[in-house]
Amino acid sequence: MVPTESSSLATACLESLIDRLHRRERLRVWSIVITVYGDAIVPRGGVLWLGALQALLERLRIEPGALRAAMSRLASDHWLSREKRGRRSYYALSETGERSFALATQRIYAAGPVAWDGGWTICVAPEEAGEARDARRKALRELGFGTLGPTVFCRPDTEDAPEAGEFLAGAVVFSAKAPVNAHLPPLTSAAWLLEDTGAAYNEILRVFSPLLASLRDGAQLAPLDAMAARTLLIHDFRRIALKDPLLPPELLPEDWAGREARETVAELYRLLLPQSDRWLDGCDGAPDGGLPPNSAAFSVRFGGLPS
Repeated sequence: MVPTESSSLATACLESLIDRLHRRERLRVWSIVITVYGDAIVPRGGVLWLGALQALLERLRIEPGALRAAMSRLASDHWLSREKRGRRSYYALSETGERSFALATQRIYAAGPVAWDGGWTICVAPEEAGEARDARRKALRELGFGTLGPTVFCRPDTEDAPEAGEFLAGAVVFSAKAPVNAHLPPLTSAAWLLEDTGAAYNEILRVFSPLLASLRDGAQLAPLDAMAARTLLIHDFRRIALKDPLLPPELLPEDWAGREARETVAELYRLLLPQSDRWLDGCDGAPDGGLPPNSAAFSVRFGGLPS
């Protein structure tokens, strides 16, 4: 690939994104590894040679020693399983890791606004203390519930709302109905702390828009660079998307940045996909010496990806 002015700009944008990764809070290498597996490796058979993963993380300026420590931690915590083939180590997400990422996948790659008929689930939890209380609150948050009080939670009934049965055990649960045109954003902004999430979405728009603009202008990144950019994009977006309750549009502020951020991430992801997949095509990560093609389920991400 002959470098062009726009391609050089795209590479400069990537370097800026990598600089930002290292300027932020303490780098959690294990979390980046989970991003790589959930985004790119699970859809292509789930197994990757450590050397291929090391090449990608070195492009992100992450030292081999830091990666080895992260892989050891993930294996000890049963997120990854390890297999030796000759002198090479291969890793795959364990059943625990796959289950945890399955719910995350739905939220990260959601197509867009969800339909809502005004129905609500209201949960009044029993009085609890310490770890039991914190665990229930955390689980309900991750399942899309907002907080109306210390023990009162609510969630709009949408078609894709995840099952919450075990986390509602012992609680008083009832259904309610509200007109879909009721003015509810002030309530929902408080119940779901949308101000912080909205600010994070605005940051995504700020830092990734220059790379998107260069790719729109015809720039191309080298395969490894495209995979590095894709990893940074999903790693950043994943952390925000998992905190976003994905509320129906009727419940969101008019200036909600999440809509534009999701559209921007989806477009940039589609533009990075051909070259990043080219890098994955060359990875020695499966018993036959290469990664298999993306699974059929992969194609529905963000409402549909190019075949």
